[in-house]
Amino acid sequence: MTDYSKTVNLLDTPFPMRGNLAKREGGWLKSWYEQKRYQKLRKLAAGRPKFILHDGPPYANGDIHIGHAVNKVLKDIIIRSKTLAGFDAPYVPGWDCHGLPIELMVEKKHGKNIPAAKFRELCREYAREQIARQKQDFMRLGVLGDWEHPYLTMDYQTEADIVRTLGKIQQGGYLYRGEKPVQFCLDCGSSLAEAEVEYKDKVSFAIDVAYQFKDNAALATVFGLNEILGEAYAVIWTTTPWTLPASQAICVGPDVVYQLFDTPKGKLVLAKELAGAALERFGFDVDDTAVLAEVVGRQLENLHLNHPFLDRDIPVLLGEHVTTEAGTGLVHTAPAHGLDDYFACLRYGIQLYNPVNAEGRYISDVPRLAGMTVWEGNPVVIDWVAEEGRLLSNGKITHSYAHCWRHKTPLIYRATGQWFIGMDKEGTDGKTLRNKAMDAVEVTEFFPAWGRARLEAMIEGRPDWVVSRQRYWGTPMAFFAHKETGQLHPRSAELLEEVAKRIEQHGIEAWFALDKHELLGADADEYDKLPDTLDVWFDSGSTHYAVLRQRPELAWPADLYLEGSDQHRGWFQSSLLTACATVGSAPYKQLLTHGFVVDGNGQKMSKSVGNVVAPQKVNDSLGADILRLWVASTDYSGELAISDEILKRVSESYRRLRNTLRFLLANLSDFNPAKDAVPVDEMLELDRYALVLAQQLQQRVADDYFARYAFHFAVQDIVHFCSEDMGAFYLDILKDRLYTMQAGSHGRRSAQTALYHITRNLVLLLSPILCFTAEEAWAVLSGDEEDSVLYHTGHEFPPVADVDSLTLKWQAIRALRDTVNVAIESLRADKSVGSSLQADVAIKVPTDMLPYVAALGDELRFVLMVAKVTVEAGEELSATVSVDQGTKCERCWHYTDDVGSDPQHPTICGRCVQNVDGAGEKRLYA
Repeated sequence: MTDYSKTVNLLDTPFPMRGNLAKREGGWLKSWYEQKRYQKLRKLAAGRPKFILHDGPPYANGDIHIGHAVNKVLKDIIIRSKTLAGFDAPYVPGWDCHGLPIELMVEKKHGKNIPAAKFRELCREYAREQIARQKQDFMRLGVLGDWEHPYLTMDYQTEADIVRTLGKIQQGGYLYRGEKPVQFCLDCGSSLAEAEVEYKDKVSFAIDVAYQFKDNAALATVFGLNEILGEAYAVIWTTTPWTLPASQAICVGPDVVYQLFDTPKGKLVLAKELAGAALERFGFDVDDTAVLAEVVGRQLENLHLNHPFLDRDIPVLLGEHVTTEAGTGLVHTAPAHGLDDYFACLRYGIQLYNPVNAEGRYISDVPRLAGMTVWEGNPVVIDWVAEEGRLLSNGKITHSYAHCWRHKTPLIYRATGQWFIGMDKEGTDGKTLRNKAMDAVEVTEFFPAWGRARLEAMIEGRPDWVVSRQRYWGTPMAFFAHKETGQLHPRSAELLEEVAKRIEQHGIEAWFALDKHELLGADADEYDKLPDTLDVWFDSGSTHYAVLRQRPELAWPADLYLEGSDQHRGWFQSSLLTACATVGSAPYKQLLTHGFVVDGNGQKMSKSVGNVVAPQKVNDSLGADILRLWVASTDYSGELAISDEILKRVSESYRRLRNTLRFLLANLSDFNPAKDAVPVDEMLELDRYALVLAQQLQQRVADDYFARYAFHFAVQDIVHFCSEDMGAFYLDILKDRLYTMQAGSHGRRSAQTALYHITRNLVLLLSPILCFTAEEAWAVLSGDEEDSVLYHTGHEFPPVADVDSLTLKWQAIRALRDTVNVAIESLRADKSVGSSLQADVAIKVPTDMLPYVAALGDELRFVLMVAKVTVEAGEELSATVSVDQGTKCERCWHYTDDVGSDPQHPTICGRCVQNVDGAGEKRLYA
C-alpha cells in the first residue's frame, strides 16, 4: 500500500518551535559583536538622512533595575525602527559620572579623611567599575549601540566641554553670584538642585505667635477706629519655629480681608476666612471675641511690630504668595529661609539676615540658640515665645515636606553664597532665559502630548538655577573671583579656555592642581580659584554640546530625547536651559516621556515589600525578547505594570508569533525566490489579497513606529495580523494548497511567493522589538549567518493591481467564511462533525455579494474548508450545514464522492490522484 504521507509537502525548518531564548541569546550576542554588526551598519547607513536620539545618561552607581531596562529598550526600538525606515540612526550610550552618590559610596568604602586628589581618583575608579557592570546588562537586553565608545561625563574631553558650556553661559550674561535661600541638605552639607528633592510626610511643630503692633494709633487709623486700647497683635502661624530668630517682616495678602478681634489675649489681627479656626485653636469661645473692624491687606502695609523675643523692628509687607488655605493669613517672613520671603524682602530693600551656618547650627550671635542645630532649636524657640507671653497655640501636624532624595532626611531653606543661572535675568541679547525656554518648548513636539503642559508649568514656576556645589567629585566652576569684590576676572573667557585645554589632557584634576600664578601672573594675589563644582544636572544637561556637537557621527539638535516622566524637572529641563542660554533654542525636536514601573497590583516596587522584578532575572529565565515584548506591549505613557503573571501572558503572545514564523519558514524551506517566484499578476487571487493585507500591516505599523511611537499598537497590529489575517484565515486556507499540490506547481509557488513577501515583511517589522528572534528567523530566511536584519530597510512589495476591488471582494468572502464557521460550530458542539471538511454548506448570499462568491466556482469549498457548497441569492447572509456523506481522502483529508475512483489509488480522491501521478491540480483563486 502506498504511503501517501511521503507525497505531501510537510517540510521542516531549523527554526525551532521553542525559542529557548534565555540560553541562546547570549551566544547570538557574542557572535554579533564578533561580526561588528553595529560598525558595519554605520558604513551601510552612511549618507542616509540622520536620526539622532540622544541618550540621557543613567547614573554610574549600582546595578540596573527594571526602569533602566524600560528606558533602554524603548530607545533601542526607536533606533532600530528608524534604521528600518531608512535613516542613519547611530546610538551613543552615555553615563553620568560625577556627584554625591559616588562620593558617598567611596566614603563608605575608604573613609572620609582622604586627600581630595586621591578621593577624586577613587571616585573615577568606582564609576568605571559601575559602568562596566551596567554596560553588560544593557547589552544583554539586545540594545544596539556604540558600546565600545560610550560618552562619559567624566571623560576628559567631556569635562572640558562642560566647562566651556559654563563659560558660554557666563558670557551670555546669565550667571551671577548671590546670597539666596536654597534647598539645603544638612547631611550633604550642600544645596540641592530641584531634581534632587523629593516630598514625603513629616511631623512638624505648628505654633501661632503674636507680634505686637508698635503704634496703636496708626493701627486704629487703618481700621477706621477712634482708638485702640490695650495691646494689639498680628498673629502668624508657622511650622518652622526654628526660623523665628531670622524673622524680619510679616507679609499680608494685598486683597485678603483682615479683621481686628477683641479677645481675652488682646486685640488680634487675623484673616477673615481663617479667623474661626484660629480662634478655636487659641481656645477662645465665640462669646469671648468680637469683631471691631475689617480692612483689606494692602491697608496694613508699612505698619510696624516688635519681634516676639528679639529687639527687632518688624514691618508689614505685601506678598502675593500669602493665601488663606491655612494658618492666620499673616506670614512671618525670614528671607534667609524661604524663597517667597526672600523675594518679598528684596522688593522692600530689606537686607537678608542668616543666623544658621552650613552645618545647620545657629551662629554665635543668636541668644540661647548658639551652636544648636535647627532641629534642636525648635522646642527652645517655642519655650522662648511662651516665656514672652506671645504663644497662642502649640501643636503638631503631618504634612508633605521636602527631603533629600539621597539621605531621605528633611531639608531646610538656607541662604548661601551660591552661583546661579538667572531665569529672569536679561542676557547680553536682552532676552530672559525663561522667555527663551518657553519659546523653545512651544516648538517642541511631545509624546505624550501632556508633556508640554508639564514642562511649561515647571519652566514658568522654577526659581533661578543653583549650579554651584561644595563637593570634590564634580566638574569645577573654572573661574577666578576677586578676593574683595567677588567679581569674576575680566579675562574669564580667555582664562576658562586655557583651563579647558588643560582638562582635555588631564581631566578635572588639572583645575584642582593648577597654580593660579600660571594663568594670572601679576593678578594672582588679587584673585582666588572658585572652589565650587557644578551641579551634576549641569553636567548631563551640557551633553548636547559636549557630545552631540563633538561626535562626528551625531548632530545638533537631537531629533529626540526619551526619558522617564521625572525628567521634566531633571534632564529635559537642564538640557533645555543650557541650550537656550548658549544657543537660544532647545537641543531636541521631540520629547518622549515614559512612566514608572509598578507591580501587577499597581504598587511601587520595593525590596522590603518583595515585589521587585529584576531585568537580569527575566533575561536568565525567559529571555530578553520576552522583556522587550513586554515593554513594547505596554502603554508607556502611564505606569507600566509587571509581574510573573503578566510576563506569562507576554510569553504566550510570543509563542503565537513564533509559531507563525515557524510555519512560514517551514513552508519556504524549498523555495528559492530568484528561481521560483511567480510574477504578481500571475499569482492566485487569494495570494494577491494576502499581499495587500501584509502591505496594509506594514503601513499601520510604520505609523505606529514612526508617527506616534505607539509601540503597543504596533504589537497589537502584528499579533492581530498573525492570528486573524494569517492564522485564522489565509494560512488556514493555504495549508491544503501548500501540502497537497505538486511541489513545483504554479498554485504552490504562487502561495510561496506570497509567503516569502509576508515573511520578509513580518520579520523586518518584528525586528525593532524581538531583535533576537528576528535575527534568528532572518538567518533561516536568508540562509546567511553573516547577514543581519539590521542591514535591510523596509520590505518592498510588488505592486498589486485593483487593490480596492480585490479588498472589497475578499472582505465579503471573509464575512461569508465567518458565517459558515459559526454554523459549523453548532455541529461540532453536538459532535456531528469533527472537521469542517466533513460539512456540506448551503449558503444564501445577498445580491451584492453574489458575484464575488460565484466567481470562485468550485474553489469556494477550499476557501470555506468544507466538503460541498451550494449558493443561492438571499436577502441576508446565512448558512445551513449538514454532514457530508462522502468518504475521507487519506491524503488530503477532504470528504468527497470520488475517493477510490482510480483503482490504482483506492484510498485517495481524484484531485490527489492528479497531484500524485498526473499533471497536477490547477487553481485560479484559492
